[in-house]
Amino acid sequence: MVVEPSEVLLRPGRRLGAMAAVGAARLLATQPPARIRRVLARLGSGARPAEYTSALAARRAVMAVSPTCRGERGCVPRSIATTLLCRMTGSVPTWCVGVRTVAPFAAHAWVEADGVIVGESMPPGYLRALLVVGPGAAPW
Repeated sequence: MVVEPSEVLLRPGRRLGAMAAVGAARLLATQPPARIRRVLARLGSGARPAEYTSALAARRAVMAVSPTCRGERGCVPRSIATTLLCRMTGSVPTWCVGVRTVAPFAAHAWVEADGVIVGESMPPGYLRALLVVGPGAAPW
């Protein structure tokens, strides 16, 4: 999957929030999956579920400030940063890590809101989630 270059213009405050989310996400993405899950579950406690439009806006903001998150292999930091940026406004999407269900095998990380994959052009059933952290998820 190739992610298009960003043409999103952000207000200074939103840009700063997106940059902070990307910085934290890049650090968190180096951790074991169980730790990522624990952190995101704790951050998401008490948050309302993100709506698709707000999750998509957060994803676009993250991609606007980070070439890494726009990249083909930037799915983990992109999905974590999107989740963190949504949390800054009081909501959280569902963070997912899983695999493609069609060849070739590949792992992928993404966010969902309103039961839909956010900002990715994949047909339903293309991905199977193996690890899911949503609003109200209990930390391990």
